[in-house]
Amino acid sequence: MVLAIRPVPILADNYAWLLRDEESGATALVDPAEEAPLVAAVDAAGGRLDQIFLTHHHADHVAATDALRKRYGAIVTGAAADAYRLPMLDQAVNDGDGVTLGGAIGTVMETPGHTRGHIAYYFPLTPALFCGDTLFSLGCGRLFEGTAEEMFHSLRRIAALPDATLVCCGHEYTQSNARFAQAVDPGNDALRERVAEIDRLRAEGRPTVPVRLGVEKRTNPFLRAPDVATFARLRREKDGFR
Repeated sequence: MVLAIRPVPILADNYAWLLRDEESGATALVDPAEEAPLVAAVDAAGGRLDQIFLTHHHADHVAATDALRKRYGAIVTGAAADAYRLPMLDQAVNDGDGVTLGGAIGTVMETPGHTRGHIAYYFPLTPALFCGDTLFSLGCGRLFEGTAEEMFHSLRRIAALPDATLVCCGHEYTQSNARFAQAVDPGNDALRERVAEIDRLRAEGRPTVPVRLGVEKRTNPFLRAPDVATFARLRREKDGFR
């Protein structure tokens, strides 16, 4: 089944993602960290919350989990490897495990780098990837716990997905990421077009994500890095970029 998805702005620059299987009415949130706007979003969608999917343990991705579980009776899914530091899990998952929302079937992908226990959820029929802080539009997550090699291989796994895949990431970082991307890849015409689109969307107060993975493959310097050494250099440069 194809999911209807939309970003819900929360906190300063985060997105939680509202997923709905239109045939069954089953509804889920990915990475809920602020209760009030998410209650408003769920209630506007019919007042039903069946599932909560967590990508990693950081508070700006999980803080409202228990409140929403209590309010709606949702089942909480997250990485088995991180169960000790996530909210209590009803479903602890590993790489390759299946998840469902109504008739929609997704697959868990381990994507370490930002954190060691980071996972993503891929729903192939939509197609959409809920990737937390592993991949951003025109960027990637900082290496708080993992290594450059781990993150590079996580991004390679993502890059192997179909170009039509919607990248549904955890933050609205795209304009700031664009400045770095242009600095390191100034001759990229596809990047220039994407930056113009980003500026227009933000001027209209609209999100820059989701974005098709094919666009990211042509414009994101971290996805375009050919090897671990190049990726590691870019990550260090981005960490110090102003």
